[in-house]
Amino acid sequence: MALPLLMIVIGLIVLVWSADLFVEGAAALARFWGMSPLLIGMVVIGFGTSAPELSVSALSALQGNPGIALGNAYGSNITNIALILGVTALISPIVVQSQIIKKELPILFCVTLFAFGQLYDGDMSRSDAFLELAVFAAVMGWMVWQSAKDPSRQADVLESEIEDELDEHRMSFAQAMIWLVSGLILLVISSRLLVWGAVSIAHDLGVSDLIIGLTIVAVGTSLPELASSIVAARKGEHDLAVGNIIGSNLFNTLAVVGLAGAIHPMAIPVEIVNRDWPVMALLTLSLFALGYAGKRGSGRINRVEGGLLLAVYVGYTLYLIETVVSA
Repeated sequence: MALPLLMIVIGLIVLVWSADLFVEGAAALARFWGMSPLLIGMVVIGFGTSAPELSVSALSALQGNPGIALGNAYGSNITNIALILGVTALISPIVVQSQIIKKELPILFCVTLFAFGQLYDGDMSRSDAFLELAVFAAVMGWMVWQSAKDPSRQADVLESEIEDELDEHRMSFAQAMIWLVSGLILLVISSRLLVWGAVSIAHDLGVSDLIIGLTIVAVGTSLPELASSIVAARKGEHDLAVGNIIGSNLFNTLAVVGLAGAIHPMAIPVEIVNRDWPVMALLTLSLFALGYAGKRGSGRINRVEGGLLLAVYVGYTLYLIETVVSA
């Protein structure tokens, strides 16, 4: 078991690093091609934080390991809210702006309900998968359009911050291409290492691929979200911390699962419908309760509430371990 564990550790390290290479190269190329900073931030950089989930789930589906593909996507959603927002709030309480409650969170919850409709019949066909990808494209298009026509100072500040970030990492066209291609190659290689190690451990322990996907793989592929959310919260950029999680969960639910299903239609384990989806849906609803501001302009996820989210994650993980031990 030592070799598979080593491959998981190496795979995760290279996966996170290669995703960063890929994003910086893609962002630089997008700027060369005239894409606006706001669009680069929402589409290119937003895509990059979910690149590990996308590459691992796509490869898992290609190799016939649907448990890891699905567990990675839905497990990452649970990890993003319960573990990442929980840890972030413990470090620095998070202010939740009212527009997030009014716009982004309802979209995420509707997408979560839509996912249940796709899961309920126990089968992810290619037509289901293409429908998820189409919904993802529509949601992203609407969000980009909303941001582009937003006259508020907040949108101007966000665009200015992204432009400063692009200036700080300015590179030539050739360098951007090298970073993009290198990042993509390393993403594939590291994903193969991670999937091989995860499948090997699952077989050695006699547990399902789904459990490994929901735990080890989900936490590992969520490391970019953890890092970016903590940095954003400590800088006082609370909207970015929460928006990063919402965007990642939208991407995982629609694009990651959709691409995996398009590559290889798969049966849906009953545990996802009866156990993991309800946890994901309840955590999504909890963001409404925790972030609701009433008559105030913004809500707040304080340290106590962050601790509660973290306790939910620990309890969920212990329950998964207990199901393995008692099996």
